[in-house]
Amino acid sequence: MDVKVLLLGSGGREHALAWKLSQSPRLTRLWCAPGNPGTAKLATNVPVKAESPDEVVALAKRESVDLVVVGPEAPLVAGVADALAKAGIACFGPVAGAALIEGSKAFAKEIMAEAGVPTAAFRTFTDAAEAEAYAVAQGRIVVKADGLAAGKGVIVAHDVEAAREAVRAVAALGSSGQRMVLEELLEGEEVSAMALCDGERYVMLPLSQDHKRVGDGDTGPNTGGMGAYSPAPFLDARQLAEVGESVIAPTLAVLRRRGLAFRGVLYAGLMLTRSGPKVLEFNARFGDPETQVLMMQLGEDLLPLVDACARGQLESRPLVAASGASVGVVVAAEGYPESPRKGQRIDGVDAVPADALVFIAGAEERGGALVTSGGRVLTVCARGEDLARARERAYAAVEAVRFEGMHFRRDIGAKGLKATP
Repeated sequence: MDVKVLLLGSGGREHALAWKLSQSPRLTRLWCAPGNPGTAKLATNVPVKAESPDEVVALAKRESVDLVVVGPEAPLVAGVADALAKAGIACFGPVAGAALIEGSKAFAKEIMAEAGVPTAAFRTFTDAAEAEAYAVAQGRIVVKADGLAAGKGVIVAHDVEAAREAVRAVAALGSSGQRMVLEELLEGEEVSAMALCDGERYVMLPLSQDHKRVGDGDTGPNTGGMGAYSPAPFLDARQLAEVGESVIAPTLAVLRRRGLAFRGVLYAGLMLTRSGPKVLEFNARFGDPETQVLMMQLGEDLLPLVDACARGQLESRPLVAASGASVGVVVAAEGYPESPRKGQRIDGVDAVPADALVFIAGAEERGGALVTSGGRVLTVCARGEDLARARERAYAAVEAVRFEGMHFRRDIGAKGLKATP
């Protein structure tokens, strides 16, 4: 069956999804709303707000779209999937009630508790003074804004003073920080486990690892992610399957009992502790920048998979993964993450070696030139027969790119290299 697809979003994740979807022999047309200069080479960009249910439904109807694939979380929380369902249009992305698993940290914890999912001990607060007193008493703690906070709503505190400041910083976020979740601080390796889900069945994507801190050696402030690689060597195939059984399956079951069939990507951020994997957070969509490397590692057509998920017809089976490994290095703007500088001319993207890919995130075309328009500007990716070779190729490709003030981490995948036998 031929499929016309509308992809929502404008970042590096969406460029990677467009790249993978465009390879499908089943694809007849691809639109991206609003898209970016990278998606424009693969799809028809449309200036429609992805988080506006009415605009998305109108576009999908006008173009007789068969399937809508949602990239970011904001459209999901805004109810785009609900509106599409009412219009009879298939959507890869959960309804707003199910997307609350990302939109509300407290709701996510409630679901985890009901599902028996292993996670950190926690308490939820609506009073900042009470939260501060509790945080100071604990000393070492993780403070999370309940709502979406663009990557700024989670602060890890290692001592009493940091705990006090963390609560105050989250409370200052406004509406997203009015309710906060305070969690036990877990130690271990952090990895990303994602599953394609049709509400009942699921398939696990290869394990990946994101790098959240802005600086090498996990230093500096948290970001949306400075790079990723896959597969991450910390769980073997059997252990990843066990994560599916202990985390994904019971979570889907609880949501289903609540009338919230989860159709899309369920992302479990895991801490691999001495007592086993524990869930740090759930996301209701593909990770960014993990998607960029996962699309390179997926050894089969993405379109039939997401279409089956959207229609509740997914076949539970192991996915076909490509051999070797993929590495993605985020090239960020000067001042990121606090106050990224915009409008810098980007050179060298066309000079990147043929064995690498550049996925555009925070960039736009102006006067025939590519210029920076966001914090995370590009994700430069490469595959290799092993992680070491993939890293070499990715970093060689980064060297071709130039813009004033650009910065990137030089240790993406280094932990995986150390852990590889």
